Amino acid sequence: MMRSQNTMTVAVRKPDGSIKVKEEFVSSLAERFPILKKPFFRGVVILIESMVYGIGALTFSANEAVEEEEKTSDKGGGGEISPWMTAVTIIVSFAFAILLFVVVPHFATLYIGEILPVNMGIETFTFHLIDGILKVSVFLIYIISISLIPDIKRVFMYHGAEHKSIFTYEAGEELSVDNARKYSTFHPRCGTSFIILVLLISIVIFAVTFPFLPLFPDMNKILKNFIYILIKIPLLVPIAGISYEVIRLAGEKRDNVFLKAISIPGLWIQKITTREPTDDQVEVALAALTKAVDMELSTGAKTPRGD
Repeated sequence: MMRSQNTMTVAVRKPDGSIKVKEEFVSSLAERFPILKKPFFRGVVILIESMVYGIGALTFSANEAVEEEEKTSDKGGGGEISPWMTAVTIIVSFAFAILLFVVVPHFATLYIGEILPVNMGIETFTFHLIDGILKVSVFLIYIISISLIPDIKRVFMYHGAEHKSIFTYEAGEELSVDNARKYSTFHPRCGTSFIILVLLISIVIFAVTFPFLPLFPDMNKILKNFIYILIKIPLLVPIAGISYEVIRLAGEKRDNVFLKAISIPGLWIQKITTREPTDDQVEVALAALTKAVDMELSTGAKTPRGD
C-alpha cells in the first residue's frame, strides 16, 4: 500500500502471476479542517486515517483472494468482505489494542506494586516506568509470536519491499527492481517505529500528568483504576501527536545524532516486522508506488509514503 497527500494505491499479486493495482484519490480530514494540519494535530489524523486505509487495503487483498477461490471452487456465491465487516474489524482491533497495551499492563503493574517493597502509586514515576516496560514487552511478545506464522512472514517481506521502494524514490532513482534491491528494509518513518515511540513517550506523559489528577482514596480499587485507564485513553491523542512529529523529524534530518538515537528502538523492532523480500515482492511494491507517483504528478502534490 502506498499513500500520498491525495492518493492511495494498493497492489496485489494475483494467483495467475499478474499484478492488480487499486487506485483512488483520497481527501484527508485535514483538508476540510485546516487546524488538523498543524503540528501535534496532524499526527493523530494520519494515525486514524492510516488505520482505516490499512484495513481497506487488507480487505481489498482478501477480496481478491476470495474471488480467485470462488473461481476455482464448485461453490457459488460472493465472498466479498462488506463495509460493515470492515467497520467491525476496526472497532474490534482498537478494543483489542486497548486491552493488550493499556488494561493488561496497568493491572499487571498494580500487582507488581503489591509484591515489591517500594512506593508504586499511580502518581509515581516508578509506576509508569514499569507500566511502560510491560507495554513494550507485550508488544515484543505479540510481534515475535505472529512473526512465526508463515502468512505473517510473507506480509513482513512485503513490508520490507515497501521500504526498499520508498528509499529508491527518495534517492531520485528509477523505480526498478534492480535499483530497489540494494536498499535497506529499515526506514525511520515506518509505522513500527511510530508505535514503539508512542509506547516510550507514554511513560513520560503519564508520569507528568497523573501526579496532578485526583487519587480517589475512598473509591473501590478496581473501579478507581478503571477510571485511570479511561483517563489514559484520551491522553493517547497528544502522545500520538508528539510521536508523529519526532518520527517526521527523524525521517527529514537523518544526520541529527539525537534523532538517530531516538530512532534506534524502532529500527531494532523493524528487524522483526520487515524481512528481505523477493524480487517479485519488490515488483509489487514498485507497481503501487509508480501508480501513486503518476497520480500525484497529475495533482502537483508531494512525496508518497508507504505503510
